[in-house]
Amino acid sequence: MELNVSFIGKVWDNLINEHYWLQADWLGMNAFIKKLYALSLLTLLSAVAPVSWAACLGDKAAVKEMTVSIVPQLPRAVTYAKWAPILEYVGQKSGQCFNLEIPETIPAFEKQLFKGEPDFAFANPYHEVIAKKRKGYIPLFIDGKTKLTGILVVKADSPIKSIQDLQGKDVAFPAPNAFAASLLIRAELAKQGIFIKPKYLKTHATAYRAVAMGDVVGAGGVNNTLQREEQALKESLRVVYETSGYAPHPFIANPRVPLKVRNSVTEAFLSLATNESGRKLLEEVQIPQPIPSDYQRDFAPLETLKLEKFVVLDESWGLQALWD
Repeated sequence: MELNVSFIGKVWDNLINEHYWLQADWLGMNAFIKKLYALSLLTLLSAVAPVSWAACLGDKAAVKEMTVSIVPQLPRAVTYAKWAPILEYVGQKSGQCFNLEIPETIPAFEKQLFKGEPDFAFANPYHEVIAKKRKGYIPLFIDGKTKLTGILVVKADSPIKSIQDLQGKDVAFPAPNAFAASLLIRAELAKQGIFIKPKYLKTHATAYRAVAMGDVVGAGGVNNTLQREEQALKESLRVVYETSGYAPHPFIANPRVPLKVRNSVTEAFLSLATNESGRKLLEEVQIPQPIPSDYQRDFAPLETLKLEKFVVLDESWGLQALWD
């Protein structure tokens, strides 16, 4: 299986040099232990090559390889470990071969998605709103068990008691356009006249850790990523604000993907929920009870939130380009 050295190097940078993963004695784990953890992940990466140019996941006899891009909420090595076995099963079941792509950052994922590059993607709800308007992406299924809510966390012993106390403070977010973890929270704060200094730190994991380290007073996230964190980290944080709930992240398809393929892929994902081992895999990617999605039901309501002015894109794009 082909291995991309550049990708491994970036993972090394993310895991060894990333301030929030390796600062000494963070939550009782010293730098040496963290380096061993990073090395173990690199060993895993060397074995499985979690990038689109590795051997396909699924049916190796498939006529065409299809790309699946995953929004990077967590470190890429972790994301790959969760999604690869699912795509292997779905590919075998549906007769497809998938190349799994995990962009380094959420903005990199957005640029790829809004250009219409991936055949399939796991995206946040507002990504789907934009991707549908721009390239016609179709939501295939969502989790039917829970709604997606944004949360603001502070240190457990922080003097911050309410969101009003965050006025003028440094608050971390995974990325500008993370829907519930950033866009929705920043919009709701602004409506209440609360203006913070946003710091964008690539993933939910690094945003939470920035609070635990004391580098920022608060961070935006979502309940399901916080609940998947280590117990020590969860105990070090306290939720001070939670948004209303919305339809969760959809698995979406480029309209160029034939209807027959879209249907077979959807059916294969839904079949995972019919047995215990499959449900465990789906739990790991926040889709414990997949149900078919409908844009008008699930995502059209987001268009009324008027979040456009809070969207942040690469300057070379321009906001207007989203809606052309």
